[in-house]
Amino acid sequence: MTFHLKGACSLLQRCSGVTGFQVRARSRSFLTELPWTGLVLVSRSTDVFHNLALEDWIEANVDLERRSILLLWRNKPCVVIGRHQNPWAECHLSTLRESDIPLARRRSGGGTVFHDLGNLNMTFFASKSSYNRQRNLKVVTDALKRLRPQLLVSATDRFDIIMDGKYKISGSASRLSRKSSYHHCTLLHSADRSTLKAALRPSCAGILSNATPSVPSPVANLVDIDPSLGLEELLDAVAQQYKTEFGFSSTPIQVDPKDVTSFPGISDMESVLHQWEWTFGRTPKFSVHTFLPLPLASLPAELHLDVKNGVMVHCRLDVPPDWLAPQLVDGLVNVLEGQRFCPYSSAASVAAFLRSENCEGKSRLKQLSDSVLAIM
Repeated sequence: MTFHLKGACSLLQRCSGVTGFQVRARSRSFLTELPWTGLVLVSRSTDVFHNLALEDWIEANVDLERRSILLLWRNKPCVVIGRHQNPWAECHLSTLRESDIPLARRRSGGGTVFHDLGNLNMTFFASKSSYNRQRNLKVVTDALKRLRPQLLVSATDRFDIIMDGKYKISGSASRLSRKSSYHHCTLLHSADRSTLKAALRPSCAGILSNATPSVPSPVANLVDIDPSLGLEELLDAVAQQYKTEFGFSSTPIQVDPKDVTSFPGISDMESVLHQWEWTFGRTPKFSVHTFLPLPLASLPAELHLDVKNGVMVHCRLDVPPDWLAPQLVDGLVNVLEGQRFCPYSSAASVAAFLRSENCEGKSRLKQLSDSVLAIM
């Protein structure tokens, strides 16, 4: 049974040992006022930015030295990169744009993941001293074994969960603060693996970066082994096993991350996650060395870029001079330097440059410009 947050009042009033308790409609600390030391929260949102902001809000506003929380959540199709990753190296950005799949950067480390409604996300919040990823993963594997004893699942030293000894069904990431921690992991129930494969590949060849790389692994869905396993059944089992493992007795509560009366300030946290400066500008400095095909040319163009804070700080284009005049190539280079490594931002400046040129090589200049924009 799952209670909605606004319906928690009657539940709390019935809890033994709680006297003089009031649930206020506008409380900054409603989670700290609940009588349980361990909580299971289920997000009602399937928006990645809502749910990542909810993680941030809980970490910032709940005293996790006094209370542990399991947050269960799912997202509509999206890609989530780790705090120290390079989105151009981790995902095919043009595919995401064409498919209207949002990209988000989370505050924890780790690798890139694809989410959809066939993927269950779990965030274990605890004090820093109680931080124990293997115990959290034990909650998940024990829940699976209770549901379907025939499933061969185990946690690895890399804090993944694998099935049948080789197929990854869960990956982990975590964040440690001075006194608190959270560890979140995925669980592939019935995710769209074709979209996952199309999304999780580099945007272009030749990216050289010191950013944290993802480690590719063969993946599988739980329903590949047992099609009868329901997602709600899985969610309930994980919630129950969490309470069993840690000795808690609370009833799962549904929460809405869009409810600013329950989560004051959460909209500001979400707005940061939407910003280009956070998603792309926080990328560690990297370079690109790649080749661009040129129609009817004997050799491809050679592109060298240095990108810092998501901005092209240095650009060099080597183009056969018999294909396009060097002064036109230099003009394009001057336009690109100082621009965001982003097709929307750079396209406007490139278009203005093309309009200013009325020369014999204009069509080829446009072809070259389009090839550069295509890798962003």
